[in-house]
Amino acid sequence: MGGREKIGLREAVAIGIGGMIGGGIFAVLGLAAEYSGYGTPIAFLLAGVTALLTSYSYAKFSVAVPSEGGTVEFIAAAYRNGLFVGAVNIILLLSYVVMLSLYSHAFGAYLAALFGLGFWPAGQILATLVLLFFAWLNLRGAKTVGRTEDVIVGTKLAILLLFAIIGLYGLKWSKFTQISGDWGSIIAGGFLIFLAYEGFELIANTARDIERPLENIPRAYYISVLTVIAVYVLVAIVALGHMSPAALERAKDYALAEAARPFLGDAGFVLIAIAALLSTASAINATVYGSARIAYSLAKDGVLPDFRFGGWSESAEGLAIVTLLAIALVNTVNLAGISLLGSAGFLLIFGLVNLGALMLYRQLRANLWVVGAATLLTFSALLTLLYQVSQRHPGSVTLFFAIFAAAFILEAVYRSVKKRTVHLRFWRE
Repeated sequence: MGGREKIGLREAVAIGIGGMIGGGIFAVLGLAAEYSGYGTPIAFLLAGVTALLTSYSYAKFSVAVPSEGGTVEFIAAAYRNGLFVGAVNIILLLSYVVMLSLYSHAFGAYLAALFGLGFWPAGQILATLVLLFFAWLNLRGAKTVGRTEDVIVGTKLAILLLFAIIGLYGLKWSKFTQISGDWGSIIAGGFLIFLAYEGFELIANTARDIERPLENIPRAYYISVLTVIAVYVLVAIVALGHMSPAALERAKDYALAEAARPFLGDAGFVLIAIAALLSTASAINATVYGSARIAYSLAKDGVLPDFRFGGWSESAEGLAIVTLLAIALVNTVNLAGISLLGSAGFLLIFGLVNLGALMLYRQLRANLWVVGAATLLTFSALLTLLYQVSQRHPGSVTLFFAIFAAAFILEAVYRSVKKRTVHLRFWRE
């Protein structure tokens, strides 16, 4: 029996960073500026602290319950077998598919714009092709994924750091004295852009593949989240030091590329657009890697139908499920509103994982105060997000609750028809 292919700390960190610095910073900078103004760097810091506290719960669970399922196993270990566990896991998978579709949609749109492919299906075709490419890449194994992330993440970080370092020269620091006294808006902005930090939990899905897991799993979480916090805050400072919040808001989806024009010119716009392509590509790579294993784990445990494709590996089964769902979504649905639902879905999942760590803090040997703070912050973020979205797009909030209810109904029907039981793997003593 052959041994599993292992990845090191560097590859695990790259997967975490690649999952976070995906479409997030490029898509939400304008939104953050709209709500938080010159307090946007503080908003990114607040969201980052919430992610860092949550990563503590993930690190404890990942060491105790190492598996490809990651969050799936954590939810099962905390809440046991039942309707609730199955429904939450369905929401988790749908959130992954939404984010994967969002990243591929952004990649296709950026690439089509960069090459002047203005005809209607160009973006969808490119999005479909990039999904198929990374599905094929993941079939080649964990080490190939890790090495690819090393290259993509390294290049992407170099471009963002170049933007930040050059942009620091001539920065108008006096602008930040205009930070609004409305701290409620700054906090709301931080929680609204929390999806920019979502990808750190993909490290959980690599737990069985990481060398020296007791040491490297916690390090991978903390290094990746702290690195991304520093990058986001620095990038936000530079962007707002050269452009007003109103100008960033007008630029919308390409706000970061537009922010490069004042000090890098048109070449800077192109450079940041390339960074956006690298970012979305690495996010797709990391998300496919993690979500495929979640889909396989759900099918194996009975939450999804147990798809089996001849002699295919477990990775291939999950890849088929996730890739086909993402391709269907990216070609049929407008993702502008659904991305908000994806963010709410992950905040719900993170809150439940933190609550699970709080309930099991003795078994996980976790600090009660840290997991308690993480639980409070994530659920506060979810409520803030739903409230803010309800003010502008009440239909999206209604749809979120409808999907939540539908997940419970589907799980109840499937449990009744299949009369299944979930096979759980608990923490090691």
